[in-house]
Amino acid sequence: MATIKSDELRAVVEPPVMEPILDNLFLFRDTCNVYVIRNGREAILIDFGAGDVLEHLASIGVDQATDVLMTHHHRDQAQGLDRAVEAGIHVWAPHTEQEFFHSADAHWQARELFNNYNMRQDRFSLLHSVPVTGTLKDYDTWLIGNSAFRVVPTPGHTIGSITLMTELDGTSLAFTGDLIAGAGQVWSLAATQWTYNGAEGVAASIASLLDLQAREPDLLLPSHGEPMREPSSAINLTVERLWKLLQLRGDNLRLFELRAKPYEQVTKHVLRNRTSVSNSYVLLSDSGKALMIDFGYDFVLGGALGSDRGSRRPWLYTIPQLKHQFGVEKIDVVIPTHFHDDHVAGIELLRRIEGAQVWVADFIADVLRQPQRFDLPCLWYDPVPVDRQLPLEVDIPWEEYTLKLYALPGHTFYAVAIGFEADGYNVLATGDQYQGDDGLKLNYVYPNRFHADDYIKSAQLYRRVRPDLILTGHWHPQWVTPNYFDKLDTLGAEVARLHHELQPQVQDWRQEGFVARLSPYQSSAGQGQTITLQAEISNPFDHDSEATLRMVVPPGWAVVDAVVGDEHHWFNEAGIITVPVPFNGVQCLDIHLRTSLNFIDRRARVAIDVTIDGRRFGQQAEALVNAVMPIGGAPPGG
Repeated sequence: MATIKSDELRAVVEPPVMEPILDNLFLFRDTCNVYVIRNGREAILIDFGAGDVLEHLASIGVDQATDVLMTHHHRDQAQGLDRAVEAGIHVWAPHTEQEFFHSADAHWQARELFNNYNMRQDRFSLLHSVPVTGTLKDYDTWLIGNSAFRVVPTPGHTIGSITLMTELDGTSLAFTGDLIAGAGQVWSLAATQWTYNGAEGVAASIASLLDLQAREPDLLLPSHGEPMREPSSAINLTVERLWKLLQLRGDNLRLFELRAKPYEQVTKHVLRNRTSVSNSYVLLSDSGKALMIDFGYDFVLGGALGSDRGSRRPWLYTIPQLKHQFGVEKIDVVIPTHFHDDHVAGIELLRRIEGAQVWVADFIADVLRQPQRFDLPCLWYDPVPVDRQLPLEVDIPWEEYTLKLYALPGHTFYAVAIGFEADGYNVLATGDQYQGDDGLKLNYVYPNRFHADDYIKSAQLYRRVRPDLILTGHWHPQWVTPNYFDKLDTLGAEVARLHHELQPQVQDWRQEGFVARLSPYQSSAGQGQTITLQAEISNPFDHDSEATLRMVVPPGWAVVDAVVGDEHHWFNEAGIITVPVPFNGVQCLDIHLRTSLNFIDRRARVAIDVTIDGRRFGQQAEALVNAVMPIGGAPPGG
């Protein structure tokens, strides 16, 4: 941590005062700098500290603080927020870090402590949950009182840190949190180490500072340190020192190269983003429009440990360079190959900020729209709106191109290959179907709903489409070589053969290991509320069968009934019903449950116990139900 200066020490021992910065902007020194924007008899606060600022508002003619906007989740910024809530002040948290506020209790219960290689300072967070009015989404503009705040993503001190920019008294302000503490200084280098022995936050700080510099604020207002009235020189010195530190570590040495040229040309009109976790590709139109294939995490400078929302941060860092270097006037459309977070995390940003249309294969659309319904790996945290559902194997015109989507099960059931012609080449974007630059390593994951014959199907598809160029998800674009399709045939046949030999009498359900599924996998309900779960029962036998089902629910819950087709089935006193399941097929039914009158649980478990033709499979599927705990609404004027 930076050395405490004498003026900061005096702020501890001397009575705190409201220090004027502009006519209507004041600094209150608490456990962090709390900035007060005066709007008549009301005020907006940037960060909150211990909350002592509330006792001093009257000294500047303010009766009430209406809102507090948080730059990040650390406890020195937020420890007094209970006081804000009690005073009726609206609390707004960075969207990426929202769980550290409204679900702090769950975070503390889940956080690893032993064998801990996660160096993020996510334990320097609130000790107890506080309700938030809503979240500050990256790049949004918020109207609060007479002020318009622009939310700028500035990861570095934490992954989810934001800078809030606004105009006040004719001055462009940037409330930077702990991104920078002074000319050439940051508040905490320890906070920038997101992984064991990593320097991810140092590289992210450089990128964030340079992005902030390009926005040309007149005044930087840090959470610790003094206001900076020469932002450009302060940023330059800080970047210079941080870059020297990275060079000493031998870490992220291509940072400036990738920042200058994030996209490479695969062909004249096909680009690859060199900075993303999974490759995102750009198809350029002569009209100046761009179509993106996948868009997950842009300009990645190192991954953080953990899988909570606070460990993952999409942004649009390379989009300005894409537009500048390749004459792109509009990001027109984005199409994902599959639903995994590293391929879709940034799509909502493209839609909301760039106005891109989201086109998705029809059988994948609901996974993006309603991720909570699915029990699948690598789901993104938030729903992604879908503007257009695309059918398979139908010509889809876009500008001067014609695209066609093909089912591509293997890596995941919910995947497509996207075919088109560009620059005289037959191109196929295939996501993560095969691994390696040679495209000859299998990449199947059983919980992705893998089936033994999937790679036979993909080999047949590749041979039928006969691409010249394959755009892969994590490896270099692959130019197809002689005998490649023969090698895929061999791979597909061999993996299918081994699965059938290792699992005799294999049926589809055996690949995932279960004969039943419940959806939505995650849902919310109030006390005494009736909810509906959809059950899918698969038949593992080579004949029509009968399934005996028993619902397992928390104490005090009621099992109401089940609907198969248009017929109601009533559970007996033991909570059991019997339904037919066709040979090599699936029986679907809706099951109605009623929660208890005192339901307050997080992730209450519901299961279905399955017996088919006398064979007991047990509690084959579960679903999770959360008690309704609203966190707030929409931004004012946003």
